[in-house]
Amino acid sequence: MKIPFKSGNILIPKKNINMHKWSVVACDQYTSEPDYWEEVKKIVGNEPSTLNLTLPEIYLEESDVEERIKKINVSMKEMLENNIFDEYTDSMIYIERTQNDGKVREGLIGIVDLEDYSYEKGSQTLIRATEKTVIERIPPRMKVRENALLELPHIMILIDDEKKDIIESLKNKVTDNDLVYNFDLMQKGGHIKGYNLNKNIIEEINTKLEKLADKDYFEKKYNVSNKGILLFAMGDGNHSLATAKACYEKLKSTMSETEYLNHPARYALVELVNLHSPALEFEAIHRVLFDVDVKDLLDNLYNYYDINEDGHGQKIELITKDFDKTLYISNPKSNIAVGSIQIFLDEYLKNHKGKIDYIHGDNVTKELGSKENNIGIIFEPMAKEELFKTVILDGALPRKTFSMGHSHDKRFYLEARKIK
Repeated sequence: MKIPFKSGNILIPKKNINMHKWSVVACDQYTSEPDYWEEVKKIVGNEPSTLNLTLPEIYLEESDVEERIKKINVSMKEMLENNIFDEYTDSMIYIERTQNDGKVREGLIGIVDLEDYSYEKGSQTLIRATEKTVIERIPPRMKVRENALLELPHIMILIDDEKKDIIESLKNKVTDNDLVYNFDLMQKGGHIKGYNLNKNIIEEINTKLEKLADKDYFEKKYNVSNKGILLFAMGDGNHSLATAKACYEKLKSTMSETEYLNHPARYALVELVNLHSPALEFEAIHRVLFDVDVKDLLDNLYNYYDINEDGHGQKIELITKDFDKTLYISNPKSNIAVGSIQIFLDEYLKNHKGKIDYIHGDNVTKELGSKENNIGIIFEPMAKEELFKTVILDGALPRKTFSMGHSHDKRFYLEARKIK
């Protein structure tokens, strides 16, 4: 079987670039915390930085968003013209990310083939979305990517390698001579090291991934039959990969088959991480409703579901300015609490005022939820070991079901790749 993950031409800033200022956290973090992004601006100053090449989502609804996108495209052009990158051709990068909690998350940077990926419901592709893709979220991201010369990934894709043999074995195969970066990340981001891998190691990785994708092995492992093989499950950056796919599909309509199959936009730069990494913790993503009629929303929720406080059903914690209490849904519409609540909120917000945000961390959710006209909803995390089998059997989970770790431990923008 042809594996849809391979080596690519990876751009990394030259040694004279201040990497601490260069690398910033994924654009979909701190979406309700403008102070975080103001601090990033201060740290970066006028130095070359991925802050100037990406659009933090906190600014997506600002009136000057078109201007920001144009500026991003200009910055990309200038950086390429100023020759700030070294290009590692036909490469994979092994990374060690020491998180803020001291745990080390190992990863592997390469490119995935978008021909083998679909975010459509019920898809059987080798690369699959684990959560429902919100189609409305793709067009604003397409505007950023469409005219971009470069892509910078915050996409993390998971493999289910319980033997810890594919990524975890790489630390024994690299030396300091292979080191391409080694620096502290800003804003509690921890530390990161990257090693360029040689051709022999890359071939070995491909052989091991082929074994993971073997049909008999797959069916025995998950106790399934006649299901499409799920080799790569989306961890983070689902909408970024969906955007890359949508841009590629649009490009296809303007080219011959030979042209589009050989175009760099056919691929997307990603980081592979093993689901079984001890550094990878699944956390629930909570909800905060802003500017709502709190009483009306609660009345509607109690009409929509049978809600009790005595422990029967799916558990949620509800926070308003007046109370913080644990509730249970005894007649859920999804097999997990976050899905049941999301179904209700989607219905409710169609006809009622209010804005929803997806929040990482109990404390921030409680703080925001306890303000006037707000409601916070806290969920329990799902067990990460259930992920692959759940997606194989049930398809994608409700959107924003889980998050991998704290905001400051998310993938930071660092490597780039030409997509034009």
